[in-house]
Amino acid sequence: MTRGPVGQITRGTTGTNRLRRVDRWIARHAALRGASDPLVVDLGYGASGVTALELEARLRRVRDDVEVLGLEIDPARVERARAQLAAVQAGATPFAADARVSFARGGFEVPAPRPPAVVRAMNVLRQYDEADVAGAWARMAARLAPDGILVEGTCDELGRVCTWIEVGPDAVPRSLTVSLRLAGLDTPAIAAERLPKALIHRNVPGERVHAFLAALEEEWTRAVAASAFGPVQRWRTALAAMAAAGWPVAARARWRLGEVTVPWSAVAPAP
Repeated sequence: MTRGPVGQITRGTTGTNRLRRVDRWIARHAALRGASDPLVVDLGYGASGVTALELEARLRRVRDDVEVLGLEIDPARVERARAQLAAVQAGATPFAADARVSFARGGFEVPAPRPPAVVRAMNVLRQYDEADVAGAWARMAARLAPDGILVEGTCDELGRVCTWIEVGPDAVPRSLTVSLRLAGLDTPAIAAERLPKALIHRNVPGERVHAFLAALEEEWTRAVAASAFGPVQRWRTALAAMAAAGWPVAARARWRLGEVTVPWSAVAPAP
């Protein structure tokens, strides 16, 4: 029997507003909106509890009954986050004093009081080996509510380049989302540097994710004329061309945010 948190202490490079892209995606997801009693876990929040507080602030706009549990393996980080929470509850920060946030010690075993609707594990598996990913997914997914999701991915330090995988309660990946800040974007190929651990070493010729990113880069280059109307129009033009070429780029309504989502089958590692 496991007696302590499962996993390694993260590097702890927490940044304010770093996870805004994935937060707003979660806020629109049916797993949150349809949950009867939504609990969301911020697993491996790092050196500061700010990402859990930001997550609650964003999600409560669509579910005012949401509860966020931040989990960290390092006891010192848990105590630091609880001190931050005390300041929030005292009204000394911009966060709502009644924020439904708590912090506890935990890892991939997800010691939550009830099955969570969402487990968000961002920038956690990046420090692991690719061979460790499936086991970590299985542990976290086993704790989900029946209609819950695991959101696992990576972003850069400023949250301008972000990618994540949606995983179901059966630990089977469903989709990959790439989300980029379009203003000032030179190339969408920058997403390759921040792919989730399950894909980052697969960005080589012969792999599906490499073909996807190469097609995205090609269509972005071809759409240069549309940049006269702004980067959003250029992005939309590129994705529309990918769709016309047969790529299953879903969620067109999200394109304006610099997002593109494809089913896992379109990027899954070759067997």
